[in-house]
Amino acid sequence: MSTTLGRTRSGAESDLAGRGPMLLAMVLAVLGYQINATMLSPALPDVIERLGTTTAAAGLSQTLFFLMAAIGQVTLARLSDQRGRKPMMLVCAAVLIVGNVLCVVAPNIEVFIAGRILQGVSAAMFTLAFLTLNQLLTPAGFGKAAGIITAVNGGLAGVDAIAGGQIADTIGFRGIFVCSTVIAVAGLIGVRRYVPDVPPTTEPGARFDSRGITALALGLTGILVGLAQGAAWGWTSALTAAFLLGGLASLAFFVVSQKSAPNPVIDLDVLASRRAWPLLLTTICTLGGAFGAIALTIPLFSQDARVGLGLTAVTSAILFLTPIQLIGVVSAPLTGRLGPRIGWRRIVVTGAVANFAIFLVATLFLHNEWVLVATLAALGVTYGGFMLTGLNGLAVTTAPKDKPGSLSGLNGACFGIGASLGIALASAMITAGSDAGGVTEAGYQNAMYTALALLAVGVVTSLLIQRPPAEESAAERDDRPVVVSHH
Repeated sequence: MSTTLGRTRSGAESDLAGRGPMLLAMVLAVLGYQINATMLSPALPDVIERLGTTTAAAGLSQTLFFLMAAIGQVTLARLSDQRGRKPMMLVCAAVLIVGNVLCVVAPNIEVFIAGRILQGVSAAMFTLAFLTLNQLLTPAGFGKAAGIITAVNGGLAGVDAIAGGQIADTIGFRGIFVCSTVIAVAGLIGVRRYVPDVPPTTEPGARFDSRGITALALGLTGILVGLAQGAAWGWTSALTAAFLLGGLASLAFFVVSQKSAPNPVIDLDVLASRRAWPLLLTTICTLGGAFGAIALTIPLFSQDARVGLGLTAVTSAILFLTPIQLIGVVSAPLTGRLGPRIGWRRIVVTGAVANFAIFLVATLFLHNEWVLVATLAALGVTYGGFMLTGLNGLAVTTAPKDKPGSLSGLNGACFGIGASLGIALASAMITAGSDAGGVTEAGYQNAMYTALALLAVGVVTSLLIQRPPAEESAAERDDRPVVVSHH
């Protein structure tokens, strides 16, 4: 049976009419998670100093944060198909708050990492918000709302990056997590009060594939931790080999288990199609290249007084993080409006090519402060606008109708996989390029070349994404009611 979510529209603008409180609640819920990435980046040197740890350990905390974002997204998105979107959003908010508290009180890097792991799980809030909006709004309305939510993906218009640097330079990194907790509590209250319950899209009694998700989690953890720590442990050490080979074995078991699972985490038929695997690889490579550079390499390089630019945390944030976020806040909603008109695939391909060109210039002129500022600012359009909005929009709108959480949840997971992979590789390159005096210039340069290589692969895979069928006219889409299936 089907139920039409009642909406009467006199025009495109009525898609979001009366949805302001709901959209604000989602923005706060998503922002509570996101600033733990954007505000913390300029504060990483402070984390290393105050917790008496190493660059490799700080890199591992970032890797695990984004790794758990991947696992959380694919797990909670699929669970939300059965249990409903809103209950899973409330779980995300609660887990985030607990993780924040651990980071505030962390006496050492181990407790800090535990808090980061919990914070990472809450990244599923992004996918849950997109899925909810897609069920409640028309395609045109969804494009606008998706652009607004995606704008938050880069942070709070650059203010959070500056604030993160200022907090790191004054009271220390713990203040960042206090800010996140306040926003997360507001998001929790807003979601509970203003986000409507939307019906589950699969049988409520369907069994969740816990065996599959466990194998996926172990596989991703083994490979990404092995890559992140390989330089520190030794690439030929037994520990590195155990993590990498164990991770590969777990992923192989995961793929085999999905063929016989009654309610698999990932539909292998969908995964094998060109509408899925090139999209997922594009997401991984885009996030890997961009995040490895933006969240680790450039913050460390810009504050390195020996071989880098020798800037303060605040100055680094203002020059290299804030422009991306500030421009992204404008470009993401504009991209959201453009996507349904010209096609989400075209948005993704354009963004992938432009990202590679921008990073090529940034890599070649790494020591030229103002060229680096200008190129990274351009990422506000190509990365913060085109890629983040386009990848999300393409995943949600092309997902199987009977399992809308499958492709979008997996794509959300690939955001976390890509970010953790990029940081793991950047951390390994930086660690390998260190001497007795610290990180060398070659370490930073090799980390940037690695990011550039990932982005080049992303260009190729974006071109392989299957072209969707010809879209309906904008007018037809605006007037069509959204149908949600009940089984």
